[in-house]
Amino acid sequence: MNEETSRMNVHEIFETAVESARDELGRSTLALGVSGLAGGITMGLSGLGVAVIHAAMGDTPPADLVAMLLYPLGFLAVIIGRSQLFTENTLYPVILVLKERRHVFDCLRLWAAVFATNVVGTAIFALLASHTAALSPEIRGALVKLGVNATQHDYSSIFWMGVMAGWLIALVAWLVTASHWTSSQMMMVYSLTFLIGAGHFAHCIAGSSEILTAVFQGQVQMATYLMWLLFAALGNIVGGVVIVSLLNFGQVHADH
Repeated sequence: MNEETSRMNVHEIFETAVESARDELGRSTLALGVSGLAGGITMGLSGLGVAVIHAAMGDTPPADLVAMLLYPLGFLAVIIGRSQLFTENTLYPVILVLKERRHVFDCLRLWAAVFATNVVGTAIFALLASHTAALSPEIRGALVKLGVNATQHDYSSIFWMGVMAGWLIALVAWLVTASHWTSSQMMMVYSLTFLIGAGHFAHCIAGSSEILTAVFQGQVQMATYLMWLLFAALGNIVGGVVIVSLLNFGQVHADH
């Protein structure tokens, strides 16, 4: 393949993703955790960007669409900056496990470390947003309202909204792997994560920063958040693993 003129075929994308997974699984739990903590804090930018616009423009449908133009900020900073994001890891280590089963334990180790520290990172962001004077009352109020609104669905809806978000984020990871240039990677991240925001799909980490801000402001119960997190995370895992990882593994494996 001529790197400058040809796009990767599916086998080349798969092998590149496998090598990325090997690199990540080779990292220590501490390194993964620190990266996951940074990723969780940074993901707060998504909710913050949306809240800033809502605080300025109100809650009309046009304002909501404009606000969602800033929703990809957290994803761009985390994915392009190569911090750990749990939902990206429904692709990389999973396809390595599908290819080589001996990596199951390391995959679970990565999932546990990154998920836990991502959530802790969102809690740190939420504490800063809710218990310091960093945000104006208008922006804080808009962020809290985002968190409250996110929990106003039954568990089945949260799960299926999570499936959509998980599919889109794992697809982002696959397309970023296929892209040669940072500019094209940024375009893919922006376009697909904009859909997550505009569709109000449930992303377990991005949504946590909003809901935990509402929790710390006394507007949402912690038990409500934990149930939301459970069903959103399960949906994210199913969407990423089944729709992206398994199907792309299947199309590569079918050629052998």
